Amino acid sequence: MLLAVLTGCTNDSESDLVEIANPDPDPEPFTLTYNGRIKAIIDGQCVGCHADPPRNGAPFPLANYDQVRVRVDNGSLLEAIVKLTGESSAMPPSGRMPQNTIDLIDQWIDEGALEE
Repeated sequence: MLLAVLTGCTNDSESDLVEIANPDPDPEPFTLTYNGRIKAIIDGQCVGCHADPPRNGAPFPLANYDQVRVRVDNGSLLEAIVKLTGESSAMPPSGRMPQNTIDLIDQWIDEGALEE
């Protein structure tokens, strides 16, 4: 009986697969911005220490776009967040952000680090 259940519940046929059409074949490009996505990440991951004024020994604030942009322009923001937990100057010190979050910040920087 168990063998019948295990072998009877599989279907490897591609003939019944249905291709789903794109509901919007020409979508408007998505613009990644600080206020749209990045601010929430910075607020949640960095501003606990990098407030204005900084706390817990943080050397600079990241409380607004201009402060973050300074760190983007000099390369220190991405440099700090790509480091592995435990490496010198790795941020956040509580543990590395998920790779998809780092990738999103990297994409934002590559696209010009727009505010709005």
